[in-house]
Amino acid sequence: MELYEIIQSRESVRDFAETAIEAEKLEIILEAGRLAPSAQNKQCWRFVVLQDKDNIKRFAKHIGLLGTVNFFIAQAPVVIVACADPKRSARVNGQEYYLVDTAISFQQMMLAAWSMGIGSCWLAAFNEKSVRQYLQIPENIRVVGLSPFGYPKEKNSLYSKAVKTFAGSRNRLELDKIITKEKWNLCR
Repeated sequence: MELYEIIQSRESVRDFAETAIEAEKLEIILEAGRLAPSAQNKQCWRFVVLQDKDNIKRFAKHIGLLGTVNFFIAQAPVVIVACADPKRSARVNGQEYYLVDTAISFQQMMLAAWSMGIGSCWLAAFNEKSVRQYLQIPENIRVVGLSPFGYPKEKNSLYSKAVKTFAGSRNRLELDKIITKEKWNLCR
């Protein structure tokens, strides 16, 4: 697939086949994240990769009250937790860039995965303290997001269909609603 086709077709996957992700494909996914740009090339991101099925199932139960809506991660063959060290990040114009840098890196992983037929789903509904405690992540490290990775099932579950409908996953604002030229004039 060409890059633009990957971007256009990528969707959040919440139903995973039992097929394992091949080691060489997982390596490509992780390498895509490593190669991401970051402010001042600080590379503040760090990732925890879960592959043990039992550990993933336990993790799914320990990501906090908000995380109970994400029970589907228990069926994924891989879960990646995106973390960042704010002290290793750039601060420019009074803004910390660890969130941006880690998001770019994680998105590159997701696009690389999709190019190989592997789905993912960016999750923000988790309790950071619970995730940090379960994975023994130090207090100075922020948990930015997490995602299951795996080959999509042929058919979406009722839960997946409901979430996609509720979230309006395919709805995107038109360009004229998000782009302005020469100066700000988006108060429409």
